[in-house]
Amino acid sequence: MTDTDVRPSAWRAVAAATALNAPLGSLYAFSVFLKPLETLLGLSRADLALVFAMASAGFGAGMNVAPYLYGVAPTPILVLACAAASAVGIALAATAGGLAQLAIGYGLLFGAGGGAGYILVQQAVNLAVTSRHGLVNGYLVSLYPAGAMIAAPLFGWSIGEFGARATLGGLATVLAVTGFISAWLIASSGVALGASAASAAPGEGERRRPVFWGLWLVFFLAASAGLMVLSQAAGIIAAYGGANALAVYGTTFVAGTIAAARLGGGWLVDWMTIPAVAAGAHAVALAGNVALTLWPGPRVSVLALALVGLGYGVISGVTAAAVAVYWRRALYGRIASRLYMAWCAAAVILPIVAGRLFDLTQGYGTAIVIAAGGNALGVLVALGLPRQRPARAEARRRSDEAPVTAAGSARPANGIADG
Repeated sequence: MTDTDVRPSAWRAVAAATALNAPLGSLYAFSVFLKPLETLLGLSRADLALVFAMASAGFGAGMNVAPYLYGVAPTPILVLACAAASAVGIALAATAGGLAQLAIGYGLLFGAGGGAGYILVQQAVNLAVTSRHGLVNGYLVSLYPAGAMIAAPLFGWSIGEFGARATLGGLATVLAVTGFISAWLIASSGVALGASAASAAPGEGERRRPVFWGLWLVFFLAASAGLMVLSQAAGIIAAYGGANALAVYGTTFVAGTIAAARLGGGWLVDWMTIPAVAAGAHAVALAGNVALTLWPGPRVSVLALALVGLGYGVISGVTAAAVAVYWRRALYGRIASRLYMAWCAAAVILPIVAGRLFDLTQGYGTAIVIAAGGNALGVLVALGLPRQRPARAEARRRSDEAPVTAAGSARPANGIADG
């Protein structure tokens, strides 16, 4: 935020995040491309799981680089560069002749551009918005699955009509257009990330390592199950006997469930303690995995995957909101980018294992059991997170945002007991 009397426009910052992140959420509709790309490029399910994992790793790299770019160039230029990298990556994927180009385009460039842009606009919104951080951050993280909910049926239709290459080419065009719109909105919002760069490094007392790693593990365990579902939902439904239409629209339903759950998870943090919401979310996901294990079938698979997605979505919203509760606003981008490495690790591990197990067994039963074990552990870890209530966190936030003293030091950051 600048030192001028002009207040940043919160709605423009939120609109910029919406324009950029919703189409990038098509990453979550990747499972619709599984069979077409297997046929087109002669790849295995494990190969495509590797591509998704590389996109996730690129996403993580982009997120962690983004906080160091705040002062390098004007914020709109940074947003435009992220959108351009994503669009070029999808264009490369559209013309890929094998695994290497697909992995570089869809995996590295699309992932890295999306990850950097994700953090840039999240930090911008958190500097512009001064209240209801749970709801706002829940909305921000809901944009990815909401975008996938729109993209999945469109991809399914477009692949049938025009093929996978043309569909990816169309996505590249959309990313370029929406990236330009997002950059324009950020420019008109008045948010300047460069002005906050100097205060974006946490002091030793602000790192709160036990809280960070507890939240990291809770997110990792939920994301392991959730990303397996998101990356291979259509394949999982088909493996349990679902027809192609059920697989496509089941994927859409799961993505929509995750989008609503992310928004709800952030909103719940404004009213309930973080451990209560997080433990409940893991319990819901566990119920979905157990149900599919006990009663395998196409319709049960859609319901079970939706429950897993619901739990994962709530945890995603809780994680984004928890950063705003446990740490001060200027640190949001740095802390969030490090926490989101849990998402990247989860995307690299269980989805690849699930793809490999499918190649060996033509089924997902073992992977579902592994996911259930992770959710059970997640319930226990979540109960150990700090239990402060949002009203107290809001009071601390107002205290933390007091003017800087003449000596140049701000008031202390959240003095929260980790009990």
